[in-house]
Amino acid sequence: FGRKKMPLSRRNHLKSLLLQIGKEMLEEEARQAEEEKMAYMRENCPTFSFPQCTLELQELCRQLHKQIDLVDEERYDMEMKVKKCNKEIDDLKMKVQDLNGRFKKPTLRRVRMSADAMLAALLGSKHKVSLDLRANLKQVKKELKEEEKQTGDWRKKIEDKAGMDGRKKMFEAEA
Repeated sequence: FGRKKMPLSRRNHLKSLLLQIGKEMLEEEARQAEEEKMAYMRENCPTFSFPQCTLELQELCRQLHKQIDLVDEERYDMEMKVKKCNKEIDDLKMKVQDLNGRFKKPTLRRVRMSADAMLAALLGSKHKVSLDLRANLKQVKKELKEEEKQTGDWRKKIEDKAGMDGRKKMFEAEA
């Protein structure tokens, strides 16, 4: 409630003043950048003088090669620093992501696939393997214990099965 609306003409006038000030600041920055560039060029690039004889030309070539080597070393050092910093930034981003624990888990679709198709997908098309699950199973035959075959006494079987010990013996015998 306490704020009054600013008239449209006043608002437009202030906008134009801000734009003028911003334009002047940009022009000033561009002029300063140009001056800095010229100062750097005067400092690092001396005026070129044409050599008069081959000895002077050879000396000039040596100086230029030395400067090229120095610039290449600086460039390489800077590249290494940038790569190292980028790696550190990536590591820190990963740590922050780990600390936040906000991973978007992709929605998984259920895919019905046979065992043969799964093996073909895992091993590639060069391995043709048919999977027979029952081929490697042991053949188990039920054999009656010799004691039970010989003794036909039903009282003994009932006594053995009575109580918890009998139940335990039953399970052990079946297994």
